[in-house]
Amino acid sequence: MRKTNYIEVARRTFEIESRAIAATLSSLDEKAFVKACELILSRSGRVSVSGIGKSGHVARKIASTLSSTGTPATFLHPSEAAHGDIGFVGENDTVIMLSKSGESDELAAILPALAAKKITLVAITMNATSRLAQAAEASGGAVLMISVPEEACPHDLAPTASTTAQLVLGDALAMALLEARNFTSEDFAKLHPAGVLGRKLTFAVRDLMTSGEDIPKVSLDATLAEVMQTISSKRLGITCVSDSSNVLLGVITDGDLRRYLQAHPQIDINKVQAQELMSKNPKVISESILAIDALHVMQDTLPKVMHLPVVDDARHILGVIHLHEIVRAGIAG
Repeated sequence: MRKTNYIEVARRTFEIESRAIAATLSSLDEKAFVKACELILSRSGRVSVSGIGKSGHVARKIASTLSSTGTPATFLHPSEAAHGDIGFVGENDTVIMLSKSGESDELAAILPALAAKKITLVAITMNATSRLAQAAEASGGAVLMISVPEEACPHDLAPTASTTAQLVLGDALAMALLEARNFTSEDFAKLHPAGVLGRKLTFAVRDLMTSGEDIPKVSLDATLAEVMQTISSKRLGITCVSDSSNVLLGVITDGDLRRYLQAHPQIDINKVQAQELMSKNPKVISESILAIDALHVMQDTLPKVMHLPVVDDARHILGVIHLHEIVRAGIAG
C-alpha cells in the first residue's frame, strides 16, 4: 500500500474544488442565470431535474432542495424516462439537465422526446457546444456553464470538482427562486413538519397540552388532602383552582405544597382549603400560541415555571402545558 499524506490530499481536494466554485462564479453568465430563474417562475408546472451517474446524484439533491424551498421538483432518471417516465413531464414543466460533457448518451436519448413535447430545457454543463447545450438553446431555455480547471481526482477522471460546481449552481438557482417567491421560514416549516424547525414553527400549545378529563383541577373549597391527591394522580406537578363555571382562579404547584407543609407541619390536611394556599393570577397562555413561545414564557417568568394553564379569553380552563411535553416533542433545546 502506498504511503499517503492524508491531510495533504484533503487540503488539495478542498483547494481544487474551491477553485472550481470560484471559477464557475467568475464565469457566470448573468443573463442566462436570470433567464433560467424567470423561465421556472413563469411556468405553472413542476421542475424535473435529470442527470446520469454522479451528475444524477447531484440532480436528485438539487430536486430535493428545490422542492423543500418552494419550487416543486422531482428527479427524472433519464433511462427510466426513455422507457415511459417522460410522460410525467407536462407542457408547463421545466427540465433541468446536468452533464459535465453535455454528451451523455442517456440524456441525448430523451432530448428529441422533450423537444417534441416543447419542453423548456435548462442545461448545466461545461461544454457550450454539446448536444445538451444546443438542445437547451433550441428549446428557448438557458445554458448555465460550470468552469472546472481540474478534478480533484489525480487522474482527472472521477467527477469531484465538477459535481461540486454543479451542486453549488443548483443551490444558487434554488436560493434565487426561494427569494423571488418570498419563501419564509414558516413556509419552510410547513414542508418540514418532522424537522426541528418544522416542529418549532407549527406545533401550537393546543397540540401538546393536557386537556379534557386529564386536566388537574380542584374547586376553591377543595381540601388540602384533595389537592395533594389531584396533583399526585394527574402527574403534572400542578393543579388549577376553578369556580363552578370552569374559570381559572389560581394554581397550586407541588412546590407550593411543600412550602406550605414545611411552614405548617401540624396542619390538618382535611381542614385547609385550596383557596388558602393557591397562587392567584398565575401566568397563563392561549392554546393558539406556538409551543416554542410557551417555552420562552416559562423561561422568562421569574421564578421560572414548568407549567402554564391554558385558558380562553374569558379565562375558562382549556388545558395545561408542561415543559416536559415541549421537550418530548423535540422543540426545546
